[in-house]
Amino acid sequence: QVQLEESGGGWAQAGGSLRLSCVLSGGGFSRYGSAMGWFRQAPGKEREFVSSISFTSAYEYYADSVKDRFTISRDNAKSTMYLRMNSLEPGDTAVYYCAAGQNAQAMGGGVVSFWGQGTQVTVSP
Repeated sequence: QVQLEESGGGWAQAGGSLRLSCVLSGGGFSRYGSAMGWFRQAPGKEREFVSSISFTSAYEYYADSVKDRFTISRDNAKSTMYLRMNSLEPGDTAVYYCAAGQNAQAMGGGVVSFWGQGTQVTVSP
């Protein structure tokens, strides 16, 4: 059973930074070739795409709202993906979900195979 576990959420002031991590474990889903990504869901809103990265890190995709502020990366030796979030804004407050899928670009359209449980990020003005 594939499992995705997020960590690193918490509280930050506007303009601050946080780094999220996501560890992929378990079997039944090949880690080789698997894209990974981040989504978020704010209170009262639908879950939205944040960023995704291909297995080799050759391709990265970002939502316009986070481009130039957030950076996605991964360390396949550790089966871990990261999201560095800089210049945080109150509008970034949400539960952030780790996801795994077949294709990083398709994940931008919501095509996801597995989800994590989510980690809360709160940004105060």
